[in-house]
Amino acid sequence: MRTRWIGMGLFVGALLAWGCGGAALGEACDEEGADGECEDGAVCGKPDDSAALECLKTCVEQTDCPADQECNGITGSDVKGCRPK
Repeated sequence: MRTRWIGMGLFVGALLAWGCGGAALGEACDEEGADGECEDGAVCGKPDDSAALECLKTCVEQTDCPADQECNGITGSDVKGCRPK
């Protein structure tokens, strides 16, 4: 009986993790500009020219980003992301 509950708990946990969307802001991602790589409100991109891909906050204009970041286009998409200045 106990094994059954553990198995069901693991199954439900896996479903919850799978249904929560993509990677969070700052987490690694695999395909620049790809839809669904990152959580809502984030896009996969490079924070600078030499960095690995990570989820960046999406933006439309400069005021959408923190003061120490700038709103720039993301390669492979028509989306912009906040990148460090």
